[in-house]
Amino acid sequence: MTRFNNNNRRDGISAETDNLSSELFGDALDLLALGEEMGVLLVIEDDQGNIASYELADDGPEALIDEAYTRVKEINHHGGDKEAGLGMPVRYAIVYEGAIAADDDSYQDALLLEFGEKGYKSYSAYSYVKGRGKGNGFQWTEPAPAGEVEPLL
Repeated sequence: MTRFNNNNRRDGISAETDNLSSELFGDALDLLALGEEMGVLLVIEDDQGNIASYELADDGPEALIDEAYTRVKEINHHGGDKEAGLGMPVRYAIVYEGAIAADDDSYQDALLLEFGEKGYKSYSAYSYVKGRGKGNGFQWTEPAPAGEVEPLL
């Protein structure tokens, strides 16, 4: 049983949300390959195609993720973010580092992605990562689905 009320939401994702989330995920992989600290990265696209990027840092991982959720909800509530040139949000993506249980019950470093769009169910994905900061020696797996998450829009 799903814990979110998604009765009126569509399955899948639009091409625009796929592009937005894929680009953010790729940017985060590049940062990890370089060994850069990245905190929690958030991008929001409005109904006119404008995109605002936010980097949340200077707190613990869970607090930063919560801050990203709150930021999306607040920007939606206020009809945009004028300082960032963003109108009414229609889609978002959030990426952050974490750990995922592997098949052998150990935990492996991973890059996690959450994304959603108004009118659609929201989803998450992850890639195992290894060799942070090793440039061309950095490795990652193809993104794998991690299930539905709470819709923020």
